[in-house]
Amino acid sequence: MPSTVASLLNLFLPDFILSNFTITGVVEDPDTFHIHLEEINNLQSELTSVKVHSKGFFPEITVQDFPIRGHNVFYHIKRRRWIDTQSNEVIYRNWTLVEKGTRMTGEFAAFLKEISRYSPE
Repeated sequence: MPSTVASLLNLFLPDFILSNFTITGVVEDPDTFHIHLEEINNLQSELTSVKVHSKGFFPEITVQDFPIRGHNVFYHIKRRRWIDTQSNEVIYRNWTLVEKGTRMTGEFAAFLKEISRYSPE
């Protein structure tokens, strides 16, 4: 991906995403941005005493977020999983990426809930 696109996305994407995921691609349709993300392969800060081995990804999920410049925004997220080499237990980060009962981020769901309180009925 060209560095110009990555630099622009850094202005729009939440810090949480920028610090924990790699942008692997962006597809722009006439009214939609599809941003593809992969969780970075780093468990060092959470598990310093456990030896883990990367075991690929969980199935991709799609999450809607705030629109950007009139475009719908969808994150296509691939979360990592690791295996503890001693116990053979699967390890993963417990992200709360999706607001319960929706297919959008919690921040976006809260925003929509808030503006709906002020919408004329």
